[in-house]
Amino acid sequence: MADPAKPSASSPHLGAFRFGVIVLAAGASTRMGQPKQLLPLAGQPLVVRAVEAALASSAWPVIVVLGASADLIRPLLAKHPVLVVENPAWAEGMASSLRTGIATLQQFSRSVDGAIIALCDQPGFSADVIRRLISRQQETGRSIVAAHYEGRNGVPALFLRQHFAALAALTGEEGARTLVNRSTSEVATVDLPALAVDLDTPADYAAQNPV
Repeated sequence: MADPAKPSASSPHLGAFRFGVIVLAAGASTRMGQPKQLLPLAGQPLVVRAVEAALASSAWPVIVVLGASADLIRPLLAKHPVLVVENPAWAEGMASSLRTGIATLQQFSRSVDGAIIALCDQPGFSADVIRRLISRQQETGRSIVAAHYEGRNGVPALFLRQHFAALAALTGEEGARTLVNRSTSEVATVDLPALAVDLDTPADYAAQNPV
């Protein structure tokens, strides 16, 4: 795991509210039939699009969790100032990658205030999405802020550090969505209908990438 360069004191990565972004990109893409992390969209592999969206925000650090096809994906990220970490237990399910990402974030910084959990297969993920999640947290003071689409809460979602232990305690296929739909008193939402699109199957990809 290579450390990204630390931002300078004048960097926009530094501010009153410190948060990282954890991009989950460890899955085997069984429904897609090939590593979707590598699929190009608008000229860029999906994983690179997600990483560049995170880097264009005020997040620091940006962590990418790899698993299946890590040897193929890692070279695409070599020139990006991100922490790339491999989850050897990726086959257990998404929860294992969440544990890996949270542990890496806490090792990197003890002063981080929160983390945004993001996936690499949502074309609508952007720096503006991150900004809106952070703004909503600042407006409401809630400890979780989730994207809301298709009538439910989902990722990307922001979690303050008080929820890191709960994220790390998830098991199997449980993802962050479990927490964002559990306690309405702690959760604020941002309507982000574009995030309803994720690329799980060849048909999903073809709809976003017409020939």
